[in-house]
Amino acid sequence: MRDLKALESAIKPNTKMVIGESPTNPTLRILDIPGIVSICKPKKILTMFDNTFMSPCLQNPLAIGVDIVIHSCTKYIGGHSDIIMGAVITSDDEIYKKIKKYSGLLGCCPGPHDCFLASRGLKTLHLRVERAEFNAMKLAEILAKHPKVKETLYPGLPTFLGHDLLKKQAKGFGSMITINFENGAQSAKFYNALTLFGHAVSLGGVESLVSFPTKITHKSLPEALKAKLGVTDTMVRLAIGIEDFEDLRDDLLKALEAVQNRINCFT
Repeated sequence: MRDLKALESAIKPNTKMVIGESPTNPTLRILDIPGIVSICKPKKILTMFDNTFMSPCLQNPLAIGVDIVIHSCTKYIGGHSDIIMGAVITSDDEIYKKIKKYSGLLGCCPGPHDCFLASRGLKTLHLRVERAEFNAMKLAEILAKHPKVKETLYPGLPTFLGHDLLKKQAKGFGSMITINFENGAQSAKFYNALTLFGHAVSLGGVESLVSFPTKITHKSLPEALKAKLGVTDTMVRLAIGIEDFEDLRDDLLKALEAVQNRINCFT
């Protein structure tokens, strides 16, 4: 999807929709959303983007031509890890009518208390996103310089491949960081040594979380596909929350010391 020429050549006469995610999970690759829209619109192909990682505060795909945007409201919108909910959003009346029709027919409508919790989360969304992004930027700068971290993936770093592109199509860089170690043993030691970061797969809540993509979110994918996507056992994903920066920094540095001291091997 990052190669617009490859995308255009992959489109077939029966292609109805192009679905994307930017930044991608967990490699944080940035897609050229306006470029994708410019290819699809003339061909009357719908575009749909998952905007969960950025939240409505930092990126608005509808404003740059995307037809449908989806969010996991469990993440930033809810913000407190206490709902399971999704949202489908469009600015096209005809698409809206179809979504509303099938939503009712399939029964995929949230309960009133879930809606209340999502509404509550929206009231503090901008504050939480701002704080989490502040923490993420400072932590990414530290991780990028640490000798035990082979690679730090964070769109806010000027050296990140998609940094300039994201600046053009978004208002911020988000609070997701992915780091790579030299080998899986090191990533496992780091993972197990974290104490303030919760060991869970979610993101976007007030609390910081750490997860192993190869062990959880991408576990079911064939090994060859994981390798092609760049998802390996050397990779650890960090979802940064709104805790005090100093506490998060100290927890990360302590865990990196564990990597140096060769303790707490993950099994």
